[in-house]
Amino acid sequence: MKIAVTGKGGVGKTTFAACLARLYADEGRKVLCADVDPDANLGLALGFTEEDLSAITPITEMKELIKQRTHADEFERFFKINPKVDDLPDKLAREINGVKLLLMGTVKVGGAGCVCPEHVILKRLLSHMIIQRDEVVIMDMEAGLEHLSRGTTDMVDQFIVVVEPGARSIQTYHSVQRLAKDLGVAKVSVVANKVRGEEDEAFIRSMVPEEDLLGIIHYSNDVSDADRRCASPYDIAPGAVEEIRIIKEKIDHSV
Repeated sequence: MKIAVTGKGGVGKTTFAACLARLYADEGRKVLCADVDPDANLGLALGFTEEDLSAITPITEMKELIKQRTHADEFERFFKINPKVDDLPDKLAREINGVKLLLMGTVKVGGAGCVCPEHVILKRLLSHMIIQRDEVVIMDMEAGLEHLSRGTTDMVDQFIVVVEPGARSIQTYHSVQRLAKDLGVAKVSVVANKVRGEEDEAFIRSMVPEEDLLGIIHYSNDVSDADRRCASPYDIAPGAVEEIRIIKEKIDHSV
């Protein structure tokens, strides 16, 4: 099972990705998560402490490793575009609550279309995780799919956009749909989060086709409390976890 979770910042995609990962882990499945969001918070949502995470260097900031693997010259003008990465998940992942986490980092220069050693490592590593790893792989992406390519998207079982009841969030969903179409992805599914009542639910259902809507997660004070306490919502927000469990069952039956 390979799942890419994306959405506008603040909609709760990291909470969803973390709870989904822990649900699979509690079934005894091997789970590997990749935090590809520049605002990396997946580790906290999985149960790591801030102290734990401060000791982890994001992969795109491992300059010596990147130089060794890509054979980049001093000015990064020449480098390998197919570096060895298959050993990196086992070497670099950190595990908690049955879930392994790779803190991928981000490419901070050159824009989404840049071709540089850091971007090559990140893209190759994601491709390896999607195509060759046998775990459940869950990727917490930024609001786009720029780090994926035509060669990897065919192997992703679910592209999930987390939205909240609002026009800007729905606009992000449509933007991801366009990006996915460019990559040859036929279907993008939606999870609606922070739904407060019938009006919010009606808005979501008016904007998202029923066949694309995986499910709804209602607003939860427990999730907000978990965020304030830097704790995993899986441990203290049972209502939200149960709604995500129902969504997970729908994902399982769709592949």
